[in-house]
Amino acid sequence: MIFSQSRPATAALQHATNTIPIVFSYVIDPIGAGFVNSFPRPGGNLTGFVVYEPSVVGKWMEMLKEVAPQTTRAALLGNPKTAVYYDYLLHAAQAAAPSLGVEPIATRIESDVADIERAVAAIATVPNGSLVVAPDSTTNVNSELIIRLAASYRLPAIYSNKFFVAAGGLMSYGAIAVEQYRQAASYVDRILRGAKPGDLPVQNPTGYETVLNLKTAKALGLTFPPQFLAIATEVIE
Repeated sequence: MIFSQSRPATAALQHATNTIPIVFSYVIDPIGAGFVNSFPRPGGNLTGFVVYEPSVVGKWMEMLKEVAPQTTRAALLGNPKTAVYYDYLLHAAQAAAPSLGVEPIATRIESDVADIERAVAAIATVPNGSLVVAPDSTTNVNSELIIRLAASYRLPAIYSNKFFVAAGGLMSYGAIAVEQYRQAASYVDRILRGAKPGDLPVQNPTGYETVLNLKTAKALGLTFPPQFLAIATEVIE
């Protein structure tokens, strides 16, 4: 059997074999990717673990609204070429918008620095705007640039991974990465003992972590609500 991480790796393996069992992790929208037929009954030779479910996008917007109450628009920053699930996240943001009073703004970027600078500068001109940085290899690689631009334009921003916050980002909310691998190990064991991957349900994350940066909040003139501090997995001072 094969264990894979990420959508590109899983897609390549799926193309290579339709008989060897594959357990994937760190995948977004496995149905849209064509990996499985459904979460309860994947079918075929693939099953695994999803890193972000649609409701998380609403959570990102909700957190921005609570930390920066003036927020009425949230730009979803991502590169559809590397985050091929970008529209999936955007649709989730649009579905959550009415109940939050926050309008999502599609902000598609290329991988070059100049385009990212242009995009963030445009967001800064939007009244009451904030920034949602999509999980994406392009945003990961350019994390220092995005954090610096958000600080320069005084944009409240939320990220999907805590390494952004450790580097100076405002806050993050995302799945606990190590849990993906612990859960995957149990599926590997069951398949090696005879279970069929098509019979093992695809699972959403079981745990999330919230990381806050107090120094960045102070620089932006923001204060984290007490409930944020109470549930935070990590607070960077």
